Amino acid sequence: MRGLLTMRKAAGITQAELAAALGVSQTVVSDWESSKKYPSADKLPLIAKTLNCTIDELYTGQSA
Repeated sequence: MRGLLTMRKAAGITQAELAAALGVSQTVVSDWESSKKYPSADKLPLIAKTLNCTIDELYTGQSA
């Protein structure tokens, strides 16, 4: 998820804030951003909504 970090920073949201919104730990968000782990498919719409971006942007890091 190359774009997760980019989109999170563009939204002005911290890892802790994103984690709280998604009901996961900050460590999980960090693992997603470093590509150690990936979010489950059912979390993608909520991540995109929280960061005000598309699911595609989470993968590419480029705004549509």
